[in-house]
Amino acid sequence: MAGVHSGEGMAGVFSYESSEIDWCEDNYRHSEHVVESFNTMSSFIFFIISPIMLYLLHPYAKERSLAIHLVWVMMIFVGLFSAYFHMTLSFVGQMLDELSILWVLAVGYAVWFPRRLFPSFIKDRSTFSKLVLVITVISSVSSFIKPTANAYALNCFGLHLLYTLITEMKCCTDQKALRLAKLSIALWVLAISCWLGDRFGCSFWQRINFCYLHGFWHILIVIAVAYGSTLIAYLDANYEIPYSLPGLQYWPCDRWAVGLPHIVLKGNSKTEKRC
Repeated sequence: MAGVHSGEGMAGVFSYESSEIDWCEDNYRHSEHVVESFNTMSSFIFFIISPIMLYLLHPYAKERSLAIHLVWVMMIFVGLFSAYFHMTLSFVGQMLDELSILWVLAVGYAVWFPRRLFPSFIKDRSTFSKLVLVITVISSVSSFIKPTANAYALNCFGLHLLYTLITEMKCCTDQKALRLAKLSIALWVLAISCWLGDRFGCSFWQRINFCYLHGFWHILIVIAVAYGSTLIAYLDANYEIPYSLPGLQYWPCDRWAVGLPHIVLKGNSKTEKRC
């Protein structure tokens, strides 16, 4: 009997609507197999932006470290697990969605955190990355025992990265980098506003029959990550590979007011740090 109950419990965490979270969008409105259709479809933006960013950042990653690509590879998994979660609203889907975000932050933290800010007992990035890996694995395992553990880990990585970025930008005079920082913050604020509005203002959006803010959160946050991660990568390039003369451009056209930012390497002779 114990085995039967165990099997039922295991099946339960995979079942539709086994998660305690239910977003504002009407359930099963367009399909009996998809709980939240718009939230599911909007997750596919990750599959569009991530390959483009992998391509655009490849010259920088090739010069700096191919591990940089792991950030956008993991973003593809964020999109995959987000789509699965909103399609089923299962507990497993929720955990995969949240843990994939944790791993994106952890990878970014490991590859981009400034070496000069490492704790005194850590001498190189390899050791730092291993420490981040251990902490992330422990947090991931703990999340299945106590799901709130993942929230603490997300906040620790995210807030420390944000604090470090703000500190770095105070010393920056590059106008393109400063503009990119302002755009990143604006996109992040819009994205968070959509997330909060959907989570805590659902009754209002239901009254006006517009329950799609969480889907817009997906679209805005992936673009915000593209802008923010490129800014971090640009600062990193100026410290780690200054001889490559890194610069910022936008795809598909640098003269356009909007586009996806990326790093161009203009040279290979040593130069002074500019930012």
